Amino acid sequence: MKNEQIKGVPQPEPFTPGITKGQVRDHAYHLYRDKLDRGALTLEDWVLAEKDLVATMEAENTPIR
Repeated sequence: MKNEQIKGVPQPEPFTPGITKGQVRDHAYHLYRDKLDRGALTLEDWVLAEKDLVATMEAENTPIR
C-alpha cells in the first residue's frame, strides 16, 4: 500500500459573513478526523467544511451573525 502525504494549507478566511475561523475549524475537525491522521486539510476540505457548516446552521435555524 502506498503511503501518500496530503499537502495541507493554512486555514483560509471564511467567505461567509458572520462565520468565524474557529467555527469552521471546529466543524472541519469533526468532519475530517480520519484525514487529520494522514496530514493537514486541503483548501477544498476547508471550503467544503464551511459550506456544510452554513447548510447545517440554516437547517437548524441557527442565526448566522
